[in-house]
Amino acid sequence: MSISSEERKRIIKEQLKLEGQVKVPELSLRLTISEETVRRDLLVLEREGLAKRVYGGAVLIKQSNFESPYLQRQKVQASEKERIGQAAAQLIESGDTIAIDVGTTALELVKAITGRERLTVLTNSLAAAYHLMESLNDGRFTGKIIVIGGELNPEQQSITGTIGESVMAQFRVDKAFISVGGISLKRGISDYDLGEVAMSRQMIEAANQTIVLADDSKLNKEAFMEILPLQRVHAIVSNVAPPREWGQMLRNYHLQWIEAK
Repeated sequence: MSISSEERKRIIKEQLKLEGQVKVPELSLRLTISEETVRRDLLVLEREGLAKRVYGGAVLIKQSNFESPYLQRQKVQASEKERIGQAAAQLIESGDTIAIDVGTTALELVKAITGRERLTVLTNSLAAAYHLMESLNDGRFTGKIIVIGGELNPEQQSITGTIGESVMAQFRVDKAFISVGGISLKRGISDYDLGEVAMSRQMIEAANQTIVLADDSKLNKEAFMEILPLQRVHAIVSNVAPPREWGQMLRNYHLQWIEAK
């Protein structure tokens, strides 16, 4: 029985993390697929910045503690992020007050909000605010948008700083949707930008529920700065099923894992 391309990618990424490299013939035998299919999978991983192809295989690209610019990140894992956004949008109910932080996956959530009434959406993302405005004007949902002000970061299209944090601290919301740079059993959810992390924490403090958006490239990965331990997360929305070793933790913390299919 053949396995999906996403499952193949997951296996290849796990081997890259463990061994630092992969070989085309070995992967072909292990996954029972052609060497040409392996090469196509490696090409996808290279385009996503997760591997570098070399003669006969690929090597792991060491992750930086710096995040790529927003527009560049939009092109990575695009279809996966879209599915996550659509699944996360199903968790929003009419009348909800929600906070959405900065992130390309969070933007896909914003694009998927439709058919809801009397929403109040708080965000510190310029891209999210723009798309929310367009959706509101087009009648895709009804409600209001509150943009949390502060210092503008044009490269990441975010607004952060102590002014915005103090404003956010005055609100209480039903749900906070948090897009992350990494998520691991040891360090929980983490991200790269200090200002964005501080704002995400304020959104979490204000929320009754914390919902994390993370595609499979973020799993078992630790970014620069920790945001929150996993026991304080209510739900994770991802494009893949949870890693096998996460099962006990999910049960212990009563943490819901939603696979966006």
